[in-house]
Formats: sequence, structure tokens, C-alpha cells
Amino acid sequence: MTTGIRGEDRQNAIAGWLFMTPTVLIFSVFIIIPIIAAVYFSLTDWNGISRPAEANFIGLNNYKAILTESGIRQTDFFTALKNTTYFALGVVPMQTIISLLLAVVVNQSLLRFKGFFRTTYYFPSITSSVAISLMFLFFYQKSGLVNQVLGSLTFGAWQPIAWMADPRGLIHIVLSWFGLTIQTAPDFLTQSKLGGVTLWSWISGPSVALTGIMIMNTWTTIGTMMIIFLAALQDVPGFVYEAAQIDGANAWTQFRKITLPLLRPTLFFVITLGLIGTYQVFDQVYVMSSGGPAKTTLTIAYLVYRNGFNNSQMGLGAAIAIVLFIIIFTLTLIQRRITGSEADN
Repeated sequence: MTTGIRGEDRQNAIAGWLFMTPTVLIFSVFIIIPIIAAVYFSLTDWNGISRPAEANFIGLNNYKAILTESGIRQTDFFTALKNTTYFALGVVPMQTIISLLLAVVVNQSLLRFKGFFRTTYYFPSITSSVAISLMFLFFYQKSGLVNQVLGSLTFGAWQPIAWMADPRGLIHIVLSWFGLTIQTAPDFLTQSKLGGVTLWSWISGPSVALTGIMIMNTWTTIGTMMIIFLAALQDVPGFVYEAAQIDGANAWTQFRKITLPLLRPTLFFVITLGLIGTYQVFDQVYVMSSGGPAKTTLTIAYLVYRNGFNNSQMGLGAAIAIVLFIIIFTLTLIQRRITGSEADN
């Protein structure tokens, strides 16, 4: 009897491994091996053109160049890190809040034409990112739609700007209203540097050009996030709301006390997706600004591309990609620590 059970377990194990083998092979070929290769090339001076075997092993020099050694490489990396962080801080909360509100609205039982609204909100998510970027380039011109709308809303008080050519930071603009500019700022702000970037630059906020990309990115991603929230909302049992209504809870109380707590695992998932997506933003920057003006839209993913393919420094690009992976992994762990503890229960 014992031998029969062991034989059955062995057959189940073999069947399980046979089913898993294609997935393991695909995962190894497209995930594990490229990661190992990236780690290896980050320790070399490979230019991406010659044979990989001709690359010289240089240890941690690429990592030192971007993290500790003063120079243009370090300044570019921390400038890209600053821009990418501002991008994530702006986009992730906006897309999470707006998509959640949209999901709540289109989930209402009394709403008519639900299918139309759901399709309309989701449509930007399935449209080509390049096509949308080109469309927004026209919108953001000085005589474009955005300036015209803002001019109409402010009865002509809005001064048209060329959005994608404006390197001014939003916080710098606000500070200038109170008379604080780079000419009047204290010396410790303009002279002190962190990672090769002055403190004045660190507190610049996202540039006008980067803000334009952030708005567009939010618009294109809220549809996908809305679908995720909508699926989660439809899993919330209706009797919970009925019991709350009997107890006298109004709509806001139901949302705050029932909907949000039950959506906590979904919130963790959406925020994680948002963080990963924003720290890897590339295509929209590539199409709309190529890192300009004045490197105010230079992101880490675009810096990886620029070093690897434009500057023929594939080893340096691989090192930046590894650091980017560590940043995203660390942020995900921190976010999981903050919002994911109850999601596991």
C-alpha cells in the first residue's frame, strides 16, 4: 500500500515537472539568463558593438562612475534619478486616485451606458504609446490645444508656453513668486551638491516639460488601473453595503469604512504596478523630449538606452539598469511593508 502511494506521488511529481518544464525553460531563457548577462556586462567595458568576449573585466568601475566618482556620469545618473522620482511621485498617486474614482463611478448600478464609459476610459490604454505621444506633442505646442483651453478657462490671463521646451521646475516657479530664484537663493542651496547635483536643482520639482509627460502618462494608464479596481469592486459582497445602509452609514462612510479596506490588496497591486511603470518610463520620453530640455526629462531608463546604444557604453548602461532594478525592488519592499501587511492576511 505504502509502495503504491509513493509510486502515485512519484507519477504526480513527474507530471508536475513535465507541465512546469516549458514555463521554466521560457523563464530561464528570457528572464534568468538576461539578468545574469546584464550583471556580467555591468562589470565590463563592453561597448555593445564588438564581440562580448573582447570586453575587459573592470570590476565595479561602472558602479563607481555613476554612484561615487564626481563627473558627468554621476551628475547624469542622479539627475535622471531626481527626474524619475518626481515622475513617480506625481504619476502614481494621480493615476491611483483617478482610476479608483472612475471604477467606483462606472460600478454604480444606476449608471446608464456603463459599457460605453468603460470602453472610453480604457481606450487610451490600448492605443499606441508613440501615437499618443505624437498627438500630445501637437497639444503642447505654444499655439496648441492645451494653451488654448487654459487661455479660455482663465479669460485670456494664461500666457501660452511651449510645454516641451520649458525646463523650469514647478517648485522653482512657485518659489520665484516669493522672490526666491537662483540669483537670490542662499549659497548652501546653489553651492552644495548631492550626487553631483546642487541642492537647488534637487528641489526644482518636475519641469514643465516633465509635467506634460506626467499628465499624458496618467491619462494613458488610468484605464488599465480602472479595470483592475473595477474587478475588485465587483468582488465586494453586496450584503456588506446593505448591512451598512441599515445601520445608517452614508455613501462616504461606506466608501471609507468598507470599500477602501476591502480594496487594500488591490491598492497594493496597483501602486506596485505604477511604481514599476513610472521608474521604467522610456518610450514617451524618447518620442517627446529625448531627455531635454536641459536634461529635465532625462529618466533612468532613457539614460540606460542613451549609454548603451548612443554612447556605445553597454557596460555602463547595464550597471545603471542593475541599479534601477535594485531601486525598484527596494521601493516595492518598502511599499509592501507599508500597505501590504493586511493584504497577506
